[in-house]
Amino acid sequence: MTSATNARTIAVEIEAALDMLQAYKASVPPLPVTDSFPSLLDQCEAMCRSFAGPEPIRTLHHFACSGGTLIAKCIAALPGVVLLNEIDPLSEIHLPANLRDPKFAPTDLFGALLLSRRPINPAVITAGFREATQTIVAGLAPRGQSLVIRDHAHSHFCTQIDPKNRQSLHEILAEGRHPLLSLVTMRHPLDSFLSLHANGWLHFSPPTLATYCQRYVEFLDRHADLEIVKYEDFVAAPERVLAQICHSLALPFHASALELFSIIRLSGDSGRKGRQIAERPRREVPADIDAQRGGQDYEQLCARLGYDA
Repeated sequence: MTSATNARTIAVEIEAALDMLQAYKASVPPLPVTDSFPSLLDQCEAMCRSFAGPEPIRTLHHFACSGGTLIAKCIAALPGVVLLNEIDPLSEIHLPANLRDPKFAPTDLFGALLLSRRPINPAVITAGFREATQTIVAGLAPRGQSLVIRDHAHSHFCTQIDPKNRQSLHEILAEGRHPLLSLVTMRHPLDSFLSLHANGWLHFSPPTLATYCQRYVEFLDRHADLEIVKYEDFVAAPERVLAQICHSLALPFHASALELFSIIRLSGDSGRKGRQIAERPRREVPADIDAQRGGQDYEQLCARLGYDA
C-alpha cells in the first residue's frame, strides 16, 4: 500500500468520524457548557477520591462471539478509558505452527518468551505481565485515565490446552498490588456456539456443543465471584446497562459512548456492524447442532445462566 493510499484511507476514516460527531451533535438539544462538563468532572473527581490505595485494574471477561466486542467498544468510548483488547499473556493461539518460523513482532515481549528455544517457566511470564500492567496503571492514573483489560478467554478455555493447567488472566492479576474490578459478560450459549461454528473457531476437540458447555462451566467456575452482565440485557437497554457497568467498574458514565462506539476499532469484531445497538435474530441452527440441544451439559448450562434451552 502506498503512502498516498494510506493518506486517503486515513482521510476517509477522519471524515466518517466527523460526520458521526456532527450527526450526534444535531440529534441532541444544545446545552450550555456549564451544564455538560461539570457533571462528568464531578464523577471523575469522586472516583479519584474514592480510592485510598492504588488505582484499580479493571478487567472484562467473556467467551468469543458472545457480544463482548460491542460492550468493550462502548467501554472504550467512555471518557478517560484506555482499553487493551484481547489480552492473555499465556496465549499460544497466535504463535506460528512452525516455531522455527517466528513472525516479526517487536513489541511482543511475552510472545517472544513463549517462542524461546529454552523452556521458560510460565510464572516468569505471568510475573512480568503483572508488573508491566501495574506500571501502566500507575502511569495512567495521574492523567485521569483508567486501564481496562479485555481478556482473551478463548485462548485459555476454548483451545486444545487443558484449562485447568494454567492461571486465568484474572488469577494472574489478582496476585498483584492493585485491586481488581472485574465483570463477566455472556450471551446465550447456543448463539455464541453457532457464531463460533460459522467463523470456524471451534479450536477444541471434539468440537461439539457438549464440549463447549463443559468449557463454559470451567470458565464460570474460575470467575464465580464476578458480577455477570448479559448481552441480551445490554442490547435491550444499553444506557441503563452501560451505567450499571460503569458503576461496577468505577468508571464515569457518559451516554455519548453509545453514539461513539462504532468509531472504535478492535480486533475480534466478528459479528455486529454499524451504529445501531439492537437485538439480532438467532442464526439458523444446523440440524446436527440442533440434535445436540437435548444433551445434559447444554441443558444444565442454560439452567445455570437462566436461559431457555
